[in-house]
Amino acid sequence: MTAETAPVLTARALLLDMDGTLVNSDAVVERCWRRWSDKHGLDFDEVIKVVHGRQGYASMAVLLPERDMEENYAENREMLVAETADMEGVVPVPGAAAFLASLQGLPHALVTSADVPLSTGRMAAAGLSLPAVRITAESVGASKPDPEGFLKGAAELGFDPADCIVFEDSGAGIAAGLAAGMRVVGIGPRAGEYGPTVHVGDLTEVRVEAVAGGGLRLHFG
Repeated sequence: MTAETAPVLTARALLLDMDGTLVNSDAVVERCWRRWSDKHGLDFDEVIKVVHGRQGYASMAVLLPERDMEENYAENREMLVAETADMEGVVPVPGAAAFLASLQGLPHALVTSADVPLSTGRMAAAGLSLPAVRITAESVGASKPDPEGFLKGAAELGFDPADCIVFEDSGAGIAAGLAAGMRVVGIGPRAGEYGPTVHVGDLTEVRVEAVAGGGLRLHFG
């Protein structure tokens, strides 16, 4: 459902993806994956449909299914170095700064497929504060769409999965949130086709209200 038709949602905690949800890093992602596509003789337009939301090695495994995973891990390390060195065009998603400010004192965590250097760099480049609780690539053994990251985020905050709401933009991320037993707010143009609980254009369409005694309400539109 869209922001115009969405009910108010209540939760105990929020779990926030980074790329495409808080930070628009599409320019960097596209530059890096275009180079990778050219190197391997793949159609970039098909590659870019796969890579959003996943860790790099997991995307490579989908795109080059016959290749040894050690090669994927090695190229993923190279990709992370290249992405961390390239912050040109990294900007906040509209409404992200105010949204994060409204979460001060409320339980929330960052759950991203980026590693610590990349997530720290992109949030800083976008002028956004990092949540105190962060689940990064180093924290998990499986990439989205596996729900491990979101389940770890909920556990770190001390809440049941059903009491958490995920904010995501990608198909892999939305699938991970739903598989974790959580409701999902889809952010941006990519999200609508993947069946989130609620779909909004950006974070200007979300208002957070603290609930007396704990928890929060999300208002849309």
